[in-house]
Amino acid sequence: MRDRLRDRFRGAETDVDELPHHALLNVVNIPEAAPSSPWWLIVRRMLYALVLLFLAAVIVYVDRDGYSSLNTFLDAVYYSAVSLSTTGYGDIAPVSQHARLINVLVITPMRVIFLILLVGTTLSVLTEESRKTLQIRRWRKRMRNHTVVIGYGTKGRSAITALLADGVSPSQIVVIDTNAEALAHANSKGLVTVQGSATKSDVLKLAGVTRARAVVVAPNLDDTAVLITLSVREIAPSATIVASVRESENSHLLAQSGADSVVVSSETAGRMLGLATVTPSVTEMMEDLLSPDEGFSIAERLVTEDEVGGNPRNLEDIVMGVVRSGELYRIDAAEAETIEPGDRILYVRRNDDAAERY
Repeated sequence: MRDRLRDRFRGAETDVDELPHHALLNVVNIPEAAPSSPWWLIVRRMLYALVLLFLAAVIVYVDRDGYSSLNTFLDAVYYSAVSLSTTGYGDIAPVSQHARLINVLVITPMRVIFLILLVGTTLSVLTEESRKTLQIRRWRKRMRNHTVVIGYGTKGRSAITALLADGVSPSQIVVIDTNAEALAHANSKGLVTVQGSATKSDVLKLAGVTRARAVVVAPNLDDTAVLITLSVREIAPSATIVASVRESENSHLLAQSGADSVVVSSETAGRMLGLATVTPSVTEMMEDLLSPDEGFSIAERLVTEDEVGGNPRNLEDIVMGVVRSGELYRIDAAEAETIEPGDRILYVRRNDDAAERY
């Protein structure tokens, strides 16, 4: 069944290492520092050119005896201007061996630099595509243990907010979506973006899913989430996949497709709405725990040496559960009565305390 689904929805695949330069530029976008104003770039290059012109005029004027018809500093400026711009009227020319040597060793290199400054903007545009392509290829080679978020809708943005609040660097998050406007917003937040359908393995490979630590599957449709999970699990067997579905009846499909954890968004929201009508204070506390910016939140940490052998209920932290060998045991379980080496505990953390700690 998995193979039939993949064959039905997946188009022809290509080797991402063989993609042409323009294909990478149209798909992958790496955030960069805000560029300088184009007017400032032009003015700065003109200032550099004027400095070179003045320097050349000084050099020529000092050696004015070696030039024909060069008497004043204005003549030196005039000669430097027509020489650096390669106009060369010939009314002023070096005649002595010393002046000609200076022209070869000093004026000629300055002429080349002068021309490069004048056409620098054009050269910059011509080389921009190659520079960005090289940047993308270098990024793909060094990216390891990152998190890929598929879908930059409400769920995807909330997942990224939680990741950033938990200390994950924006450079370690890659967003996949088909909406160019949504990707532009993600890129403005410092996130690397890949435009395309995550149901295709070549798009997933461009995002480095094969080397990712975790993948968050948060599209708008449940059937799309199932297909994406199948594709991700096929090319990234060791990645942790967290998927979201609207309806609980589809959660088992995601689990069968390879998702390690499934979140049912509609039922979770429904339960919150039901609690709000009966016990609004409970809803307020739940929202506080889910909010990464202020109040309290649920966090996980490794136990310390002095905590080993004790009961997690006796710790200063409010412990919710113990994670042992990848298995979660609630605080009321028999397995959670004694802390063992290598255990991790889930506890309630004050977010302002976390900010001071990190």
